[in-house]
Amino acid sequence: MRRQLPRVGELAPLIRLKKPRLDATRRRLEDALTIEDLRAIARRRTPKAAFDYTEGAAEAEISIARARQAFRDIEFHPSILRDVAKVDTGWDVLGGTVELPFGIAPTGFTRMMRTEGEIAGARAAGRAGIPFALSTLGTTSIEDVKAVNPLGRNWFQLYVWRDRERSMALVERAAAAGYDTLLVTVDVPVAGARLRDTRNGMTIPPMLTARTIVDAARHPRWWIDFLTTEPLSFASFDRWPGTVAELLDSMFDPRITFDHLAWIKSQWPGKFVVKGVQTLEDARRVTDLGVDGIVLSNHGGRQLDRAPVPFHLLPSVAAEVGDRTEILLDTGIISGADIVAAIALGARFTLIGRAYLYGLMAGGEAGVARAIEILSGQLIRTMRLLGVTSLEELAPRHVTQLIRLTPRSR
Repeated sequence: MRRQLPRVGELAPLIRLKKPRLDATRRRLEDALTIEDLRAIARRRTPKAAFDYTEGAAEAEISIARARQAFRDIEFHPSILRDVAKVDTGWDVLGGTVELPFGIAPTGFTRMMRTEGEIAGARAAGRAGIPFALSTLGTTSIEDVKAVNPLGRNWFQLYVWRDRERSMALVERAAAAGYDTLLVTVDVPVAGARLRDTRNGMTIPPMLTARTIVDAARHPRWWIDFLTTEPLSFASFDRWPGTVAELLDSMFDPRITFDHLAWIKSQWPGKFVVKGVQTLEDARRVTDLGVDGIVLSNHGGRQLDRAPVPFHLLPSVAAEVGDRTEILLDTGIISGADIVAAIALGARFTLIGRAYLYGLMAGGEAGVARAIEILSGQLIRTMRLLGVTSLEELAPRHVTQLIRLTPRSR
């Protein structure tokens, strides 16, 4: 083979210099291609106690590991030669339109991850046309969330307290502010054993100890932001001097029953959803109360370790009660393909928690928007590769759950 020096004219088309990107945060977010990429950025930029509160789960963290593995253990069955030039990712959920089949789950103490907190999440959700759910333990008031997302769908998540009047006062505030859906969480009679928080001495708000001061040296920007912005305020209380677990145990009422649930439903004017259903029997009982929806959830693995995997439970619940109530799903969702699989097996909607918080920690409101953009892009691409153009076309025939763990015969 004869060799020759390349001519300048031949090299020119091959040399394309990338325009410098001076905004470091924007550069990091643009380079993030997956939620796992956002997680890596978040871990570098957030103090250990705050990051671990988001990342961690109960005890040995088996539940969350199994939930994520369940989504990995699926096989898609695509159809070929379909016209997928246009894909519709929206439909009606709980009486209103959504642009995407996922929304932002309620998360507690959110402004500790980054001071923009729920404001960033609500704004990004509103622009994307998806619901934003505010937690009872959120760090922004019911009214302030509504103010920054006035035209979007706002949902309120309720923990029923020992102080019943105080918890119901929150329900009244949410109704008055125009929240359209109430999510009542029922899987927290007591706080789960979140060992990372215990080991980190996690308090609300974070306390400056010898350990946190050392950590501050590694995350000065986070601490400067935290110490120079408005002190943490909560949707439902002011401050708490103890640990997270002590707070939860002091608030939550372990005596709540199905009768209490029915009474709360009677007090709410909008759509009523029960979050934390983990068995087929309980799905039936809750549906019999006439609820508008149920969330199959083990609280992101943060309550009972070795709890059922919601995604595994989904097909049987959908077959049993899917014609009588809307089924939502959370826990373990980390990609758009996970969302597609959940919709195909009978979920009407999904909720993302950690995925949203990774984006928040990585880049504030822009990071949340990037997380939504990543999930949306993955979802659309997966639908196209499956040969479907709408959520209505997704069906169980598109997904097989490959079982890694099977019950031992008795």
